Amino acid sequence: MIGRRRDRLRILIAPDSFKGSLSSVEVARALAKGWSRARPADELILAPLADGGEGTLAAIAETGGWEWQECPAHDPLGRPLTAHWLLSADGQRAAVELAEASGLSRLPDGEPRSPLTATTEGTGEVLQAVLAAGVRHILMGVGGSATTDGGSGLLHALGVWYRGGSGGNLPGPIPDLEAVDLAALDPRLHELEMRIACDVTNPLLGEQGAAAVYAFQKGAWPEDVAALEAWLAHYADLLEDAAGTRARDIPGSGAAGGTSFGLLCLAPRMRSLELVPGIDVVMQETGFDERMAGADLVITGEGRIDDQTAYGKTALGVARRAAASGVPCLAVGGGVLSEGVAALAAVGALAVSVLDRPMTLEDAMSKAAPLVATAGERLARLVELGTVVGERRSARLGAGETVA
Repeated sequence: MIGRRRDRLRILIAPDSFKGSLSSVEVARALAKGWSRARPADELILAPLADGGEGTLAAIAETGGWEWQECPAHDPLGRPLTAHWLLSADGQRAAVELAEASGLSRLPDGEPRSPLTATTEGTGEVLQAVLAAGVRHILMGVGGSATTDGGSGLLHALGVWYRGGSGGNLPGPIPDLEAVDLAALDPRLHELEMRIACDVTNPLLGEQGAAAVYAFQKGAWPEDVAALEAWLAHYADLLEDAAGTRARDIPGSGAAGGTSFGLLCLAPRMRSLELVPGIDVVMQETGFDERMAGADLVITGEGRIDDQTAYGKTALGVARRAAASGVPCLAVGGGVLSEGVAALAAVGALAVSVLDRPMTLEDAMSKAAPLVATAGERLARLVELGTVVGERRSARLGAGETVA
């Protein structure tokens, strides 16, 4: 039986976003709305989460104590935009999301994604704005990138120069790159303490590297992947030589198309830099453990619960924390596959689909909010039923009846 009191349960609702349809904040609110239809007396604690990708800023901002900031930047294809970041109330810390300027979401559906030329320079421009604000403690989520430039665009915005056979300063995946120069690197980096929220452990190069694993989802063809792999290897030789370090094999260096690699090469010039699991750092920033204290049930979820769930995605991260605290956990997903079910079951969590009938992906995404709310109501009614059954069984045992 869940909880200690049938009349009022404490439910922690801590989902990730359903990418392409609902933010984590919207998912949490929809689940709460549905749950309240069935069990209005329960205490609902909303703790929307993210794993370092798109939605990280929204999840952190929801906790309070942060102020939204904006600055001019450029999208992955070099077009101007206004990017947003978070500043702590005391002005000492910032949270930045790579997807805000350099994400796939910045490229509308149907538009060519240009995997060979997309650059992270816009994210570097956001970091410049943060440094100009006097902030020297930065958390950066790197999920959801549209780029495979090894972080070269970002580094260019921070003062790194490139020379190619065609001459001039050439940021981005330049086929004829000949030299990397760190002489003009922003001196404020020496004071910077940075944490990179990263949910993958891929190295920069090879079969599990940035190009081979992730470039396809950014619009690359097989021949593009080969070209990007060759360019990244050449770029890594030049950047590591200029930086006097080797970072290509560090787990997570392949994150965000190698953006983590580029920053890791600058680590000796920073006060500190570390790669941290995205879900863990977002949980820390949002006070997840404190919110879970005393909870009778945790509900998490993400757009797809599948084989990727086992690699540190939000649903598994929440399920592990819940299991460690002895709290039951349910996970909802727009798509629920056997691999994801098994990964969650291994830590005692149950995966449930939000779909209540067969439908196309487009139809499901267009009706995401009511579907999630209905799923929340359905879960609440199942919990109510389980609570009633448990109490009846306890009463029968208390009366001395033998229950098989």
